[in-house]
Amino acid sequence: MTDRVLTLTPGQVGLAEWRAIADGAGARLDRGAWSAIERSARAVDAIVASGRPAYGVNTGFGKLASLHIPAGELAALQRNLVLSHAAGVGEPMRQVRLMMALKLASLGRGASGIRRQTVEMLEAMLAREVIPIVPSQGSAGASGDLAPLAHMAVAMLGFGEAQLGGERMPAATALARAGLAPVVLGPKEGLALLNGTQFSTAEALAALFAIERVFQAALVTGALATEAAKGSDTPFDPRIHALRGHRGQREVAAALRALMAESAIRASHLVDDDRVQDPYCLRCQPQVMGAVLDLARQAAATLETEANGVTDNPLIVEDIALSGGNFHGEPVAFAADMLAIGVCEIGSLAERRVAMLIDPALSRLPAFLSPQPGINSGFMLAQVTAAALVAENKQRAHPASIDSIPTSANQEDHVSMSAHAARRLAAMAENAAHIVAIELLAAAQGCEFHRPLTSSAPLEQVHARLRERVPKLEADRYLAPDIAAASELVGSGGVAAAAGVDLPGFAGARP
Repeated sequence: MTDRVLTLTPGQVGLAEWRAIADGAGARLDRGAWSAIERSARAVDAIVASGRPAYGVNTGFGKLASLHIPAGELAALQRNLVLSHAAGVGEPMRQVRLMMALKLASLGRGASGIRRQTVEMLEAMLAREVIPIVPSQGSAGASGDLAPLAHMAVAMLGFGEAQLGGERMPAATALARAGLAPVVLGPKEGLALLNGTQFSTAEALAALFAIERVFQAALVTGALATEAAKGSDTPFDPRIHALRGHRGQREVAAALRALMAESAIRASHLVDDDRVQDPYCLRCQPQVMGAVLDLARQAAATLETEANGVTDNPLIVEDIALSGGNFHGEPVAFAADMLAIGVCEIGSLAERRVAMLIDPALSRLPAFLSPQPGINSGFMLAQVTAAALVAENKQRAHPASIDSIPTSANQEDHVSMSAHAARRLAAMAENAAHIVAIELLAAAQGCEFHRPLTSSAPLEQVHARLRERVPKLEADRYLAPDIAAASELVGSGGVAAAAGVDLPGFAGARP
């Protein structure tokens, strides 16, 4: 948590703002949102007073929607909904604050029929760092992320657990210490809090930001590996990519040219090099990484739209309740599936470059990048680790969105699995960061064999940044700390920052 607090204008929040919240910034609603919220709540009061049946306002839920609930039991209806739906399992979610901010912005659109004081409670919990403990498993991405959002809502009622100042405790205790009283839900309010895709969207957004850092680091390590292998920069010539036309491909090629500009290593083999063409892992970087870039931008656009949408049900529009299906997570599931494919390919291509560098028949470098191969194994097992991580990501990249399992006695007969699609991405991004970190180590080691020749200024800056933490491998040593240090550089954005080159991205600049 930082001292920075962002003001959210519902429907107009950019990826840069969501990134800042994921990184610890606070969030509050723009004060102009309250009039729409209050108007929506008055519409729900009018529906209740009229006695007209409206789903989730004065009826049961799901398969029980045909059951009318008397006015005197509407508060119990909403309370029971929250308690019964808090049925999640698994490890605690890491992006609860982001999920809460997404829900806050959605409710702020004024189409959910929730009272101002209930929205203010969610806002106050964020401000005072009362963060519910939310199990990460249990949503099928159907009627929204019901179980995870129920665990968020149940803490607002004083049930379940929450963190306050990093300490885990009963939610009622956390609320009391923060000077907050549990809410008593009015008509439709439990449904407004539980319906929606905010769990899936929070997980997908956080992964989007992590994958962007890995993507940019992989552009740098790919250029460094090309240098280590004395590969050609001719495949990055802009005339090649103009003829195909894909934006991402053109931008990746430009980035690789900028990263390798004025390299003495490259100049050393411009003449009398008997190699005609490099392996695909070097030569086709613009085509593969450019396709990842275009795909990720499409996913990012979908997630930005979703983050600004209203996804509960029914929606209060022009003072009437409209039942629909905005809670269905298919857009998020598709976006997450695309990101899974993309991050899998980032790691797959990087691992192939590591494999190429350690093979003297391909790289013309010492075997396994060791100055004394034989007595030393060098990067032999680092490449095996990278291969294992690539295999794991391939298994996880299977599309989640095609795996529908009907729920709620077949009332919810097609579900998106957006929660699983998004939740797996964090582990995939971490795996890819480790793979790219191994490439960083291997490529830097490969360049050592070309000394006193130097690479370009950007790549020498990256090399120096790595060497501040990891020395050159002269002989075998305990390698895991080296990989961990390089992984931190990749995951934190340190590799891209050290290069100092404007690298293409897809997740929005920091505001």
